[in-house]
Amino acid sequence: MKHLVIAAHPRINSLTMHLAHAYIEELAAHGHQHTLHDLYRMEFDPVLTNAEIVQTRSPAAPPEVLQAQQDIQAVEAVTVIYPLWWLSMPAILKGYIERVFARGFAYESRQGQVQALLTGKKCVLVTLSGSPLPLLAGTGRWNALTMLQDTHVFRAVGFELLEHLHFDHIEPGLAASAVKEHVTRVRGCVQEHFGMGRS
Repeated sequence: MKHLVIAAHPRINSLTMHLAHAYIEELAAHGHQHTLHDLYRMEFDPVLTNAEIVQTRSPAAPPEVLQAQQDIQAVEAVTVIYPLWWLSMPAILKGYIERVFARGFAYESRQGQVQALLTGKKCVLVTLSGSPLPLLAGTGRWNALTMLQDTHVFRAVGFELLEHLHFDHIEPGLAASAVKEHVTRVRGCVQEHFGMGRS
């Protein structure tokens, strides 16, 4: 099975990137192929231009957008790994979605109705936050986040969302035992959805 892993964190030694690489290692252990879009190391430009809005998916679109779209088309599963900042995705990832998940490629919209164009692909979201999940859930913020990101972005373009795996209480100086536990969870996610006999 072919996978695209999209990761967004400016620090190469962050827990986000550590989990992304553990996820990739586990995919390889189960015989899967992957492409990694490490947005910060790619220096992906998140700024959507006026020209791109009218071009959508065409030979005139910037090469980095066309390549990203081709990479999505080539895979059966997409995993997106990112921290929650201000209860949202990093700007570089939001810009990636705005530019790559363009009308004519990821969706069409007529009279306010969205038609998904990326159906048939599986998706996993992995997010991290400092805030405890029970606090986010108890105040309604987690429901708002999943409605905006899980439903209005990833499901709206046609992905089958297998899981939104969230890690909370992520703070500087996290204990090695906690890091190990988080790595075990992210590997378990791969095993559950893409382990031997599931591909």
